[in-house]
Amino acid sequence: MSAMPSLPNAPTPPPTLAGGTAVPGAVAGTPRRWLRLEGLAALLAGAALYVAAGGPLLLLVPLVLAVDISMAGYLAGPRTGALVYNVAHNQAVALLVLGAGGLSGSVPLVLAGAVLAAHIGMDRMAGYGLKYPTSFGDTHLGRIGKKAEAPR
Repeated sequence: MSAMPSLPNAPTPPPTLAGGTAVPGAVAGTPRRWLRLEGLAALLAGAALYVAAGGPLLLLVPLVLAVDISMAGYLAGPRTGALVYNVAHNQAVALLVLGAGGLSGSVPLVLAGAVLAAHIGMDRMAGYGLKYPTSFGDTHLGRIGKKAEAPR
C-alpha cells in the first residue's frame, strides 16, 4: 500500500509560543500571506499620505523606524513591554491619530498617523505581529526570533 500524498490545501499547524504551546488565534497559511500583503498596502499608503501631507521625504525612514522606541517598554518586563509595544503597533491607534489630525486640520497629527500606519504595515509585511505578555518573540502571527518556526 502506498503512502497517501500530501494535499496542497492541507491545514497548516498553528504557530507556537516560546514554551511550545499553540498560539491561540495565531494566523498561518494563506491568511498569513494576505495579512502580509495588507501590511505592504499599509506601508505604501502611509508613506504616500506622509508625502502628500507635506512631510519631508528625508525624515520618512528615520521616523518610521523611530516607532520601535516603544520596545523600551520591555525594560519594565514582558507584560508592560507588550502593552506599550501593542499600543504603538496597532492600526486602531494609527487611524485614530489620522482621524484626529484630519478633523482638527493638524498636519503634525496627520503626519504622525501616516508614519504609524507605514511602520505597522512594514512590521506586518515582515511577519511581526502584536505581542503576547509571555515574551517579545510571542506574536499573534507566531513566534519570531532565534527559536522561531520555519516560515509558512
